[in-house]
Amino acid sequence: MNKEREIRGRFAPSPTGPLHLGNAMTFLVAWLSVRSRGGRIVMRIEDIEGHGRDPAVIEGNCRDLLRLGLEWDEGYRAGGPHGPYRQSERAELYRRALDRLLEQELVYPCVCSRRDARQAGAAPHAGDCRMYDGRCRGRFADYAEAARALASSGRLPAWRFRVPDREVVFRDRLCGGQRVNPALTYGDFPIARHPDGIGYQLAVVTDDIDMRITEVVRGGDLLECTPWQILLYRALAPEFPLPEFCHLPVVTGADGKRLAKRTGSLTLESLFERGVRPGTVLGLLAFWGGWAEFGEELTLPELLERFDLSALRGRKPCLDGAALRLLGAE
Repeated sequence: MNKEREIRGRFAPSPTGPLHLGNAMTFLVAWLSVRSRGGRIVMRIEDIEGHGRDPAVIEGNCRDLLRLGLEWDEGYRAGGPHGPYRQSERAELYRRALDRLLEQELVYPCVCSRRDARQAGAAPHAGDCRMYDGRCRGRFADYAEAARALASSGRLPAWRFRVPDREVVFRDRLCGGQRVNPALTYGDFPIARHPDGIGYQLAVVTDDIDMRITEVVRGGDLLECTPWQILLYRALAPEFPLPEFCHLPVVTGADGKRLAKRTGSLTLESLFERGVRPGTVLGLLAFWGGWAEFGEELTLPELLERFDLSALRGRKPCLDGAALRLLGAE
């Protein structure tokens, strides 16, 4: 990476509910990684889905991060030169990004349901990905024609990215070198299901380019979609240096399943309401990261002195019985 390039990380909560300990682990590592190198943190609210726009949830997410001491320098509530910092207010940017892709003939409308795409696939690969056979390539003249084909179903067409048959190569800071040909592992992938391109894949890349993000820290479950996003970076802004990616071990429960908002995983909000100290939470997160003994209480300055990203490699953070007892939540 260019040594003169300012290090800029980001918090990007999707405010669909209170933050759980898996979210906290991701935000903590993002903060430590940037702060340990003198960089800046941008807060972006990823609320393009209608169910993620509750102001109380957004404020609650921010409040819980600040209780842990995870402050940010720019973005939501802080302001800055790359606003607005809520995705629900950035629709015009996504439309312009979609137009750039259309000009290059890199996207097309697709009427296939998720079930259609699964049935068209070969054997499943990592996660939920299956090969898409490109059956809607060249099928419709434009999005409006595809929408008419779905008029009776109540669904909207998706925009799919036309994947080139070549490898995407990148190095993840934790997972190491990655070499993937998306054309052989998934095929053309969806970037949005909205006429104006409002959807996760297009929005996150458009925003990272616009906000000059140099480092993306997130859960390991998103590693497999990184090649898709790299293709979007290169199509939308070939002059923009790719951010460094860092995909973390996923925090699981004792049952081995990853923590998730939709399953009611233990939240920061509930812990703080019961009087659990921020230092206790930070100590548990630090234990999961390999930077503390179990049961230690830590402050952020203390944790910053111990931070070593490589210690996370191979870790399997788990909210097991001992962790629940530590938090008084068993």
